[in-house]
Amino acid sequence: MATQHTYALAAEWTGNRGSGTSGYRDYGRDVLLTIAGKPDLPASADRPFRGDPARWNPEELLLAALSECHLLSYLHVAVNNGVVVTGYTDAATGAMEVDRDGGGRFTRVDLHPRVALADESQRALADSLHAEANRLCFIANSVSFPVHHHPEAP
Repeated sequence: MATQHTYALAAEWTGNRGSGTSGYRDYGRDVLLTIAGKPDLPASADRPFRGDPARWNPEELLLAALSECHLLSYLHVAVNNGVVVTGYTDAATGAMEVDRDGGGRFTRVDLHPRVALADESQRALADSLHAEANRLCFIANSVSFPVHHHPEAP
């Protein structure tokens, strides 16, 4: 039987420059994301969509969620398989297409994990565990585009 977890956050648009959405160029895309007990997260649209590049945008947050979910799933799978991970970094990339009407979608995400191991003789096993981590990742299972993993040497 599956268990259900629920999540909640508050999103507040803070980009009203005094005239609301009276025109496309008249409002800011700034948003404040809050969750009780955690630091606030200043967000915005991506720069090409008139956003503030100093703030996190939804596309970056999606990429971050996929990268972190894979990392955490990988650590879990490593423990279950007796692989001791001593370090993990990722250089994730994503590709998004934008339609003429302004809509769009991600078409792929590529993760490039670099995993340090206590026992380098387990490298082949450690690299193979990325497939299982991808299968278990909640976020990867929730998107309609492929999430690829390309392990790299640490």
